[in-house]
Amino acid sequence: MTFTALSSAWLFALLIPLVVFYFLKLKRPRQIIPSLVLWRQVLSDQRVNSPFQKFKRNLLLLLQILLLTLLALAAMQPLLRRNAQRSARMPILVDVSASMGALDKAGGRSRLDEAKQRLHDRIESLPPDQDLCLVAFGKSARKLTGFTNNKSELRAAVRALEIEDVPGDLEEALRLAQALARTSPFDRVLVLTDGNLPAKTNFELPFQIELQKLPPAGPNAGITAFNARRAASGDWELFIQLGVTDPAPAATATVELRSGGQVITQEQVALTPGSAPRLAFRVSGARGERIHAVLRPNGFDSLASDNDAWLTLPAVRPLDVFVPESLAAFRHALAALDGLRIFPSKDTPSPSAFDLAISDKTGAPPALLLCTTGFVPEDVAPLVSIAKKSAAAIDWRRESPLLQHVSLDEVIFMEDPVTAAGKDDTAFANLGYEVLAHGPHGPLALVRGDDAGMRVHLLFHPEQSTLPFRVAFPIFTANLVERARALAGLSEATALATGVLPPQYFTAGASVSVSGPSHYARTERADERGTVGGIPAPHVGEYTFTSGSATRAIGASLLSTGETSLAAVSEVEFGDRISVATANTAAKADRSLWWPLALAGFAVLLVEWWWFQRRAVA
Repeated sequence: MTFTALSSAWLFALLIPLVVFYFLKLKRPRQIIPSLVLWRQVLSDQRVNSPFQKFKRNLLLLLQILLLTLLALAAMQPLLRRNAQRSARMPILVDVSASMGALDKAGGRSRLDEAKQRLHDRIESLPPDQDLCLVAFGKSARKLTGFTNNKSELRAAVRALEIEDVPGDLEEALRLAQALARTSPFDRVLVLTDGNLPAKTNFELPFQIELQKLPPAGPNAGITAFNARRAASGDWELFIQLGVTDPAPAATATVELRSGGQVITQEQVALTPGSAPRLAFRVSGARGERIHAVLRPNGFDSLASDNDAWLTLPAVRPLDVFVPESLAAFRHALAALDGLRIFPSKDTPSPSAFDLAISDKTGAPPALLLCTTGFVPEDVAPLVSIAKKSAAAIDWRRESPLLQHVSLDEVIFMEDPVTAAGKDDTAFANLGYEVLAHGPHGPLALVRGDDAGMRVHLLFHPEQSTLPFRVAFPIFTANLVERARALAGLSEATALATGVLPPQYFTAGASVSVSGPSHYARTERADERGTVGGIPAPHVGEYTFTSGSATRAIGASLLSTGETSLAAVSEVEFGDRISVATANTAAKADRSLWWPLALAGFAVLLVEWWWFQRRAVA
């Protein structure tokens, strides 16, 4: 045991005036007495008022001394050390991923509620010489407080914790903790989690880490995949994958497909423990629909967020393709393909956004798939330059869907991209690019996928090569079209996962309101291209975009096998081959003793009051 406020020990000096008060001469009132027997008490008073005498025991005095002693000890804030590795600063990383919302029983507590209780206990016993920093992590990590021992601030941060319907990423949280250590050094980190973490991470530990695993949740079943493929007849074939824990939440469940609030079909499925049943449905593709899949287990299901999934099925329509008149070879190859609307067109006004755009100039219109030719993108310019000499393809990614059945053998290019000195494919990968085709001195083609779609950059001009005279050129163009169809959901459709919503297109500069589940609301403004992107979707449900009279809705689903399985690892291996076991019990925190001492003092005060009143009545 130690004291964190030794300066309060001066309160013991109050014992001196307390004892002195018992020796002070008392002013007695005059009383008429019927007997001289009471003079014996007068003699006793004289003895008490004498400056030197033998101390006479007095229960009230002893009680008051005890009371003052207890209050002085409480003011010194005694602390019972229960952890030899206690740190002056400690970040606490709290898992708020979807699986933390799982309940232990029907009407029971979630894993996050358990974590909040442990945080509350730690905060209440927090000594004055220790600072905590709270960090919440799901798919990303965010700091809730700085290093502080302000209990009110810490309690408010704990109350504000809420589940995010996303997979957990411990590495992101540890990187944030590492960044915090640069300004406020510490040597230990505490992680509160349900144990549903990757068994291995590439993070190199610069500090000690304690993985504190919460009690397990109950059984669960959920939707882990939801996608569709357009059949030759034009209808959609829907596929739903389920995940079931062991034990299963029930023997059977019902899967419903809803559209416009109405049930369009349903099917019973057996929930075998540890299984992953797959279901297939067929719906019409004549018109666009937003399909809501609902899983209803016939028993207690611990996690509700993975029981709903949304899939948007677009109606059959032509693919909108932008190709300037200057790219005659591309326009000629596209004219041979069915189901396309090629722009610029004299008969049809151009849409605000395209499915596929092919351009040989910067400033191309927004599109799900953009293919540029004949120039180096601005962000790649420091890595590659174009030499005006002939070159040939050395190698290309034959497994890429864009180069499927495409052969670049014997194709002559009149431009030779040259990688800057000291740079290699890693430099392009750091920018998010993948090399599709290699020339003798650098990349001939690059591809990058992001939230806005896909970007393909041909660092040569096709019409300044022999490629348009090869069968590879129309095949490559057809691959671009098929990939654009897939991105537009015209041939395939996949349910969107929570995290970040795909970009939406409106009028340039328009104000767009976004609303969603759990009172989600925000307002964004479309950029100069009419794009609204980077909208977070932390919860499962439907998100509505509204701009003037234009309204569209998007459903975000959990769709995570790991979160649905509720699987807890027994240890986590870090990049430096250090394995850290997950602890099932909470480590004992330091215990503050001032509250028990203060309560004991209050009890002594009550006893003293009762004793004094008893004597007065007697």
